[in-house]
Amino acid sequence: MYHTDIKRCDMNTAISVRLPKELLKRLDAVAEETERPRTYIIQKALEAYIEEYADLQIALDRLHDKTDAIVSGKELRKSLGL
Repeated sequence: MYHTDIKRCDMNTAISVRLPKELLKRLDAVAEETERPRTYIIQKALEAYIEEYADLQIALDRLHDKTDAIVSGKELRKSLGL
């Protein structure tokens, strides 16, 4: 089970990260362009990454689940009436 629901709370936890200079420049460019603070951009990027990672894990779990039937593209189109 993968948890992707990020709850909003009143308290935030500060963390420290080291970024390569080029990545920091790109972060600053996005922050300036969107008129958002670095923290906002980093938080949104982490949320998106974690959600994508969870989706990938679910897909891999289904791929390796021997009880989960594999449906071909042809079968899928037929079942959808396409």
